[in-house]
Amino acid sequence: MDFATKAITTSEKPNLSENAPSDVISPIHLSSTFAKPNYNDTIQNFSYSRLSNPTRNNLENKLAVLENAKYAIAYASGQAAECATILGLLESNDEIICFNDIYGGTRRLLSSIFSKFNISVKYIDLTNIENITNSITSKTKAIWLESPTNPLLQICDIKKISQIAQKCNILTIVDNTFATPYLQRPLDLGADIVIHSMTKYINGHSDSIAGAVLLNDDGLYEKLRFTSNSCGMILGAFDSYLNLRGIKTLKVRMEQHCKNALEVARFLQSHKRIKQVIYPGLDSHPQHHLAKEQMNGLFGGIVSIYIDADENQMNVFAKNLDIFILAESLGGVESLFGCPYYMSHGSVDEEIKKQLNITKNLIRLSIGLEDSNDLINALNNALNTI
Repeated sequence: MDFATKAITTSEKPNLSENAPSDVISPIHLSSTFAKPNYNDTIQNFSYSRLSNPTRNNLENKLAVLENAKYAIAYASGQAAECATILGLLESNDEIICFNDIYGGTRRLLSSIFSKFNISVKYIDLTNIENITNSITSKTKAIWLESPTNPLLQICDIKKISQIAQKCNILTIVDNTFATPYLQRPLDLGADIVIHSMTKYINGHSDSIAGAVLLNDDGLYEKLRFTSNSCGMILGAFDSYLNLRGIKTLKVRMEQHCKNALEVARFLQSHKRIKQVIYPGLDSHPQHHLAKEQMNGLFGGIVSIYIDADENQMNVFAKNLDIFILAESLGGVESLFGCPYYMSHGSVDEEIKKQLNITKNLIRLSIGLEDSNDLINALNNALNTI
């Protein structure tokens, strides 16, 4: 079946049993606990919603089908999904090789929280394959990456990185939030684990915080499920319902996000106040051809730009930008914009931001589903005020 068909029909078959409600959509099961038929029953099927919940199970089944995964586990946030992955699969004295261009919250989690448990991290440029082979040691247990990255939209060769990791018995963990399973499926490229902040495109409506981990390996899944049950970082039933609802339109939303983003990026390339446009769909992107190979011909809804402006002028631009909302996060139907220097990477050390070229004139645009001409006019008008 086509992606859109699977997104709509998986886990949505009405129950046509006699005297049972035949919901066309998956219902919300808000109960925290479930009755047992017998005194001496062991825990089977549904007993307590921290362990399993029918609505969350339906979401996990749908996610697994779309990502070509055997298993999915839904979490209370993308950060919870990352935390559970580390807690479940790594131990003290293990080492992670991580892309240096990574979401600021992920860097904070790895460097500030798990460093307390003697899990070390090497941040390197993963676009250079030689950097990986030169960095692996006997302590290396995982390679962690985003592709495209946040906020500089760099592309990793997931297939080559996974091949190197497999030879060294190392896990490859890919944050697929920006691409979604519609544009890219890292498990098909050899990755071991995929992580999503479902808060973004999967939910798509800016009304739920959620995360997910997807994988195929039975042993890894058992470890992660045990950790999830033990730590309780689960996604509630109502948020599971919101993500079930959102994912049904993922294909059509992503196609429009990508179409709008490409049109906006092409316009910005020609504007006199723009120093650089970063978008994997442009020929000017240094990894454009790699993006074409491992994505499905669409390149995401995020455009990052460096504006030729000082801090005062950036404030003028922000105050005059219509339609776009200055806010954290991304991936909703509405267009947002933000300054990674202060927002997504606000917790990152000043020197690291300097090394990564995350400056005060860098803007990350989350291109929504509005008319592209309206978005272009809004950007043009704001840029012309500085």
